[in-house]
Amino acid sequence: MIPSIEKQSKEDIKSFQEERLKEALQYLQVNSPFYQRHFQKHQIVISKIKSLDDLTHIPTTSKDDLQQANWDFLCVPRSKVVEYTSTSGTMGRPVTIALTEKDIQRLAYNEFLSLTCADGSPNDIYQLLLTLDRQFMAGIAYYEGIKKIGAGVVRIGPGLQAMQFETILSIKPSTLIAVPSFIIKLIDFANQNGITLNQTSVKKIVCIGENIRTPSFQLNSLGKKITEHWNVQLYSTYASTEMQTAFTECVHGLGGHHHPELIIIEVLDENNLPVKSGEAGDLTITSLGIEAMPLLRYKTGDVVKLHEGNCVCGRGTTRVSPIIGRRQHMIKLKGTSIYPFQIFEILHQLNISEYVVEVFTSHLGTDELKIHVVAEEPISALIKDRLQSHLRVLPEIVFASSKEIEQMQFADGSRKPKKFIDRRV
Repeated sequence: MIPSIEKQSKEDIKSFQEERLKEALQYLQVNSPFYQRHFQKHQIVISKIKSLDDLTHIPTTSKDDLQQANWDFLCVPRSKVVEYTSTSGTMGRPVTIALTEKDIQRLAYNEFLSLTCADGSPNDIYQLLLTLDRQFMAGIAYYEGIKKIGAGVVRIGPGLQAMQFETILSIKPSTLIAVPSFIIKLIDFANQNGITLNQTSVKKIVCIGENIRTPSFQLNSLGKKITEHWNVQLYSTYASTEMQTAFTECVHGLGGHHHPELIIIEVLDENNLPVKSGEAGDLTITSLGIEAMPLLRYKTGDVVKLHEGNCVCGRGTTRVSPIIGRRQHMIKLKGTSIYPFQIFEILHQLNISEYVVEVFTSHLGTDELKIHVVAEEPISALIKDRLQSHLRVLPEIVFASSKEIEQMQFADGSRKPKKFIDRRV
């Protein structure tokens, strides 16, 4: 079922969001210490913000603001907070995001919309390969969304390939929710243990945390590797803890669908102005309906493109492209600007699944690149040739064991693997 707002015209959706924006601004003016100061500092009169176009008069906020003034974003007494989550820390120091009971219900509705978009129904059984502990919002969100859709859920968590298949073979889930690089490990385990993947009950995989498509919506190397071995329908998703909202593909795979009742989206250039249609820029969000920690013109740091026009599925809402890169992670190497995702894609093309990309500052103050891989040494020249031909860079290649890569990826108690480590000063 598609919510009626998502089938309305662009003009009607804009009008709907403008009314919700006025409510959001009034709420922040009354309840948010951070935004009260923000409005006062920049002489913002919220009654003059009447349209989405007027948002450009309000300066943006960023992860730095959340890190430096975390609790000033809280709009409710601590007694109303029922859940504390946190960001993963992949882009700096983690920040805490508090939720009220109303926010938990909104989170459930968000994932209800996402799973419905990904062809979910009460007839499905979902195997959840995500942790529900360690303050991880995604695990809680999907769990609550699955319950709201009326489907069955099996909480296995990440890792433990043998247990994953024991559960698949005994409970027979229709859908997995997982990080796609872990699906590759499941495929390898199945091949090594005589498990015929296409004879299992799994028909769909909802992929989180990593791209499975190129910016032109074709399956990338990671997506191709999964579907070459497993006849499943892949659904890509994009979300972040701060915005408490997900963008999920429908079966046509043409971008993550925007749910306008939950969030306002902009794509901005380096001057914080809207980019021209079809251009890439920083995804910037204004949350709607969040009670504890709503955000206004928050720059996610993720570089994307927006796609307008009706989707084949019947939704008329904007679609968000796969992440092109993270602005903060951009590497400038010998005059060339590249994003870690571009390096990841080349490594996947070479069937390298265990790696860490490390960037650091040289003694000359320039960016230097080092790639740690689990591979046979002769492949070093091939990696360098591929990177030079595609990206015009020549990094240092360091060979490591699986254990060493795992220690790097999960350093400092990270709850999900860090494949990019930024040591620049």
